[in-house]
Amino acid sequence: MAEAGLRRATRADLSGLPVDVAPRLLGAVLTTTVRGETVAVRLTEVEAYHGRGTGSVPDPGSHARMGPTARNATMWGEPGRLYVYLSHGIHSCVNVVCGPEGVAGGILLRGGEVIEGADAATGRRPAARSPRDLARGPGRLGDAVGLRHPVHDGIDAIAGTPLHGAVARLALAAEPVADFASGPRVGVAGVAGGTGFPWRFWIPGDPTVSPFRWGRGADGT
Repeated sequence: MAEAGLRRATRADLSGLPVDVAPRLLGAVLTTTVRGETVAVRLTEVEAYHGRGTGSVPDPGSHARMGPTARNATMWGEPGRLYVYLSHGIHSCVNVVCGPEGVAGGILLRGGEVIEGADAATGRRPAARSPRDLARGPGRLGDAVGLRHPVHDGIDAIAGTPLHGAVARLALAAEPVADFASGPRVGVAGVAGGTGFPWRFWIPGDPTVSPFRWGRGADGT
């Protein structure tokens, strides 16, 4: 049973292009149970990424820009699975796969508020200086919810099927966030991180939104 103000996400909810679906994930809640510990994060910041042939605008910032590979295979699968990849060889980052099966797309979960399981999240994020920092940024969020690359890549957040000791569930806000902001993606190099790709979406004023920085060679650098 979904909590008040939330409803379970369906594959149909996620079947559109990532850039169109991404704002709908604001206010959504990702709940994971890993080795018996449950953490729920209310999403406050996301970024859309398209694969090769997805939509009318090529996305040079996407892991799937050159087509299917072993690394990005989950992005080409059914919507509602989670693409979990390793960033800088350290942090496991979590994306919600969007679009019809066979069309690559993902929405990076950049930031959120831990609303359940703060003790478990703190145990996974002992360096966090305050509750707002537990899932503020994609690496921190991935650590807080306990999903790890490569073992949890492809976990199904719609069916809730267990995978290597983890279960994930995605619930959408019953009332979509209306007053969201959008702008360039954080730290993405070149044109993909510029103003031509305002594919980052966030809840203005929320303290768990991560700080913005330009990528190398992007606008403003």
